[in-house]
Amino acid sequence: MAYRFYLYISEVKVDMLLAQLGRSSAGTRTTEVGVDLKVVSGKRTVERTADADAVSRLEKVLRRLEKDDAIGTVTEPGPFFRGRLPMRWGAPTHGDDSSLVFFGGRTGDTVVSLGGSTRHVVGSSDDAASGPPLARSLLPSLLDGLRLDPRIAALFNAADPSPPVDPDGLALRAVREATDGLRGPAQTLDFVARRLLHGPDPDGRDGATVVLGTPLYVALAD
Repeated sequence: MAYRFYLYISEVKVDMLLAQLGRSSAGTRTTEVGVDLKVVSGKRTVERTADADAVSRLEKVLRRLEKDDAIGTVTEPGPFFRGRLPMRWGAPTHGDDSSLVFFGGRTGDTVVSLGGSTRHVVGSSDDAASGPPLARSLLPSLLDGLRLDPRIAALFNAADPSPPVDPDGLALRAVREATDGLRGPAQTLDFVARRLLHGPDPDGRDGATVVLGTPLYVALAD
């Protein structure tokens, strides 16, 4: 049996998807049992909470996404994508804000980046992401978190960028810069993420492609 050592599980995203699988897959299940022994007639209700722990709920969601062929690869992402590659990661702190956790790495010509709220990091405190009004798993908030880095902010604030880039291209460039700026040792990570952005590197470096997602989970790989 393969065991995962989880670093990050987004219970918010997992529960959102789990709720769409149908009542039989989530929540409480009620069973009524009637007994008639001529002398005694009774009825009891048994309530059972299914999939109470986060890992069981995550596995159920992953099985359904795989069944629906919704999980692509980092080079050909579908609505979701799966990967296993060396990545650097951390929670960049700028001022009092440490609400964003960011993972980044490269495989071949693809820059792979993931972002989410630090409160979903396993073992984080309850108030780990008390700063921003929007969860860091949402694209505008995730990009705002990257812009707290002065280097990334300069990309967005340039009055006359050269060469000119469209908003999507600017976002992809910021993601690549943030990934290249990560420091510390790389760890081989396994993950499944929701695709947020995908496109060619606007600077045309090495013909690279950039993909940004927000993870359902990230785990250390063997």
